[in-house]
Amino acid sequence: MATVKAGGTAKNIHNNAGQRLGVKRFGGQKVRQGEVIVRQTGSTKIAGKGAYLSRNFTIHAAEDGVVQYTRTKKTSFAGRKQTRTVVNVVPAQVAA
Repeated sequence: MATVKAGGTAKNIHNNAGQRLGVKRFGGQKVRQGEVIVRQTGSTKIAGKGAYLSRNFTIHAAEDGVVQYTRTKKTSFAGRKQTRTVVNVVPAQVAA
């Protein structure tokens, strides 16, 4: 027997907007200083040279250049090796 009388159900309350996460600039694309390269939850990709990680794990360009992605092995807290993607921003070459 219910102790609370006829409360009903809460339906259609989970209609939040998406966070628009993901890669915003792909490898080979030009970026300017401060532009968002990757929006992510947690540190699935790590910032390399020419990039920095903000408080919500977003990777930004620290300088003007071209985005470059590489793979590396990173040691976790438990000692396991995990493959991570490193986001680098390399200076753009002057086209001749």
